[in-house]
This record gives sequence, C-alpha cells and structure tokens, in this order.
Amino acid sequence: MQININGTSHTIDIAGHETLLEVLRDRLSLTGTKLSCGRGECGACTVLLSGNHADARRAVYSCLTLAAACDGARITTVEGLGNGALHPLQQAFIARDAVQCGFCTPGQLLAAAALLDRTLTPTESDIRNAMSGNLCRCGTYPNIVLAIQDAARALTDAGVTRSPLANSASNIDAAR
Repeated sequence: MQININGTSHTIDIAGHETLLEVLRDRLSLTGTKLSCGRGECGACTVLLSGNHADARRAVYSCLTLAAACDGARITTVEGLGNGALHPLQQAFIARDAVQCGFCTPGQLLAAAALLDRTLTPTESDIRNAMSGNLCRCGTYPNIVLAIQDAARALTDAGVTRSPLANSASNIDAAR
C-alpha cells in the first residue's frame, strides 16, 4: 500500500484486516491518534483523509477505516496539523483552556480542522454540529466552541481566504 501521511510518502505491506488506526499507531508510531472506543462512537481516532490532491479532506474515524481502503490517499494526523509549529487551532485550544485531560484533543482538533476546511465563518450551530461526533469526558465543550471561533478569526485576520488545509504552507505560516 502507498500512502501519504503528513506530507511523507510511505509504502507499507498490510494485512486486509488492519485499520488505519493500527497502521498509524503500531507501524508508524504516530501515537497522537488515540484508540478509545474502537467503534466510531467517540472521535478520539479522528484523522483527515483525502483520496488525491483534488479531493477535499474529510474527518474519518481511523478505527473504522480499513488501511487497504486508503491506498494512494493523503492522511493528516495531529502530528502533521501545524507542519512543525502550532496550528491556530492548537493555539486557540490552549488559550481557551479547551484541553483538560487531553485524551480527546487530537480528534477534536482534526474534526475542527475539517470544519474550517469547509468554512472559515462557521456559526456556533455549525461548530456544534461538526463536533458532535467527538466526545470529551471532561466536558470542555463551551471552550472548544470558543477556541474554534478564535481560530477561524485568526486565520481570517491573517488573510487566509481559502480553507486552511487547502492553502499552501506559506499561507498557513502567515496565520501563526
């Protein structure tokens, strides 16, 4: 299988039953993606998936996604969200104290990134809807909403006019 993860190409021999989560964590040591429920109910394993350069990235539960279905795909994990620096979402989550125990945070960040990939002007309802598949046992939901609003403003104020994930690295760097 050929796969691009966080901008790096990998060729991996996989078994037909292996999930994307298993490949990320066990084969590539990208442990930011968390295993929690294993049933696609909590969102801790959320990553961004795109089939090719023309596809928009979408949030998927890596615990339910067979790795074989990702041949040729581009994947973004929390490790690749900021391209080596804190992404505006990560900065906003810290500033708004949207992180308590932190277990759900990688999935929360990637679900939020998928939302901001679709719109840089989400309403509170848009945010709550987009985040509804990601559970936080600490209950930081109000702060998560505020953090996503802050990140959207920061990206807009930095002159980002297209989705942050579709922009070049130089445009994202300007938002930091």
